[in-house]
Amino acid sequence: MKTLEGTTVGILGGGQLGRMDILAGRRLGLRFCVYEPAPGATASRVADEAFAHGYEDTEALARFAAAVDVATLEFENVPRAAAELVAAQVPLRPNPHALSVCQHRSREKAFLAEHGFPCAPFEVVGDATALPEALARVGTPAVVKTAAFGYDGKGQVKVPDLEALDPDAIWAALGRPHGAVVERWIHHQGEVSVVCARGVDGKTACFPMAENVHVDHILHMSIVPARVPEAVREEGEALAVRLAEALDVVGLLAVELFVTDAGLLVNEMAPRPHNSGHYTLEGCAVSQFEQHMRAVVGLPLGDPSLLTPVVMVNLLGELWADGEPDFAGLLADPSVALHLYDKGAAKKGRKMGHFTVRDRELGAAVARAEAAFLRLKG
Repeated sequence: MKTLEGTTVGILGGGQLGRMDILAGRRLGLRFCVYEPAPGATASRVADEAFAHGYEDTEALARFAAAVDVATLEFENVPRAAAELVAAQVPLRPNPHALSVCQHRSREKAFLAEHGFPCAPFEVVGDATALPEALARVGTPAVVKTAAFGYDGKGQVKVPDLEALDPDAIWAALGRPHGAVVERWIHHQGEVSVVCARGVDGKTACFPMAENVHVDHILHMSIVPARVPEAVREEGEALAVRLAEALDVVGLLAVELFVTDAGLLVNEMAPRPHNSGHYTLEGCAVSQFEQHMRAVVGLPLGDPSLLTPVVMVNLLGELWADGEPDFAGLLADPSVALHLYDKGAAKKGRKMGHFTVRDRELGAAVARAEAAFLRLKG
């Protein structure tokens, strides 16, 4: 690879995670090339070069790979064939296998089960006719999830019991997918996540566990440190490290977990920076985005230690329904740090930005974040 300041990193995907990767990588002197089918994407606008072509365009992908020294991705919906084409020309971190496992729920669940990781009981089904037997074996309440392209609560239907089961209606509500996962609904005390970094040398470093609060299946707030016993934090970090090693991830692996009476259960994985890790921008000695860039280009990992209790709050498009939110009111608290993603039109459920709040006391940080969010809404 070239000298650090001459290294060009390719990013598959052009969303806000790629944008924040680039902004962090600039501090290291890195150059960036983004491959994103949608012209003018938020990451593309801050990159040195951008390719606005479809993932099926093999010639464009080959030119993209030829223009970079190493590549990564910022979301999972990159076709495996595209990832493999790039990986055949330059190092792709994470590797195509890790991407393939994490982008498809049935492969993800199978991987967890085969490697002995704790997860909810599940069955993989190919069509609506298989739902009744699968639900009977898994038990109810349950949730039926599309095998692919589900995020932020999309692509899933809860089934409370078998009495009023309508398989065709469930399949239609899922968009008639090519396969689904039937999963036991887990009664849990909370949801947490751990972002684990792994370098090319195999060394790992975990960011502090985040406690996550969801509204309408979309992450609303992450609270750090998570308000769970230390043993739970240690268990979560150990699981994240084992998963990163099992997938041979280089870069970041975010692991979402359910907190249950029987211990932690793995819900989902993402081989990239994660929404619940945004708190690291102000809360940690190194952010998840810089850490990801360090790992991708082969640098030693940074210190993930928490500097102060911190809370992250997402800003969704509905906050713009009556015009721009009251950012002046939000920033009236000097401990608030605002991040806007420059994504253009605000839409309901679309993540337009986030803010963080720090305080020496965690309870005070939560209270200040809640108050700041109310001021923002006006």
